[in-house]
Amino acid sequence: MEKRVDYYSLAPEAIKIMMEMEKYTKTSGIDRTLRELVKIRASQLNGCAYCINMHTTEARKMGETEQRLYCISAWNDCTFYTDSEKVALELTEHVTLIPNKGVPEALYDRIRNHFSEKEYVNLVILINQINSWNRISIAMGNKATTE
Repeated sequence: MEKRVDYYSLAPEAIKIMMEMEKYTKTSGIDRTLRELVKIRASQLNGCAYCINMHTTEARKMGETEQRLYCISAWNDCTFYTDSEKVALELTEHVTLIPNKGVPEALYDRIRNHFSEKEYVNLVILINQINSWNRISIAMGNKATTE
């Protein structure tokens, strides 16, 4: 990976905070497969190849199928995502594209059919976390590689 700057060395305190948030998202009670699906979808929307590559690789290691990984950008037209996965992916799109989409009450109501209030908060934190990583990665010039 070729970076524009070595941001890990230049801002270690900030990266430490980001990593602490990452640890929190892993202990938040959100299913690990769903966490990866959310990260992949947000990364697709943001055009972050580095993160798409990282999270599809991680999802494969966890046993995620190629079919589900290939179709995640068209999740709404697929029958092989659960209803809770679909609503979480919809929320991912709305939060990632918040200036254009917002989070309407109807979406919140659908989310609450599948997730508790705390899980909703944790989903929003997860979505914000991957959006932050995407923006850091793109701004710093991270590239997807085969390594």
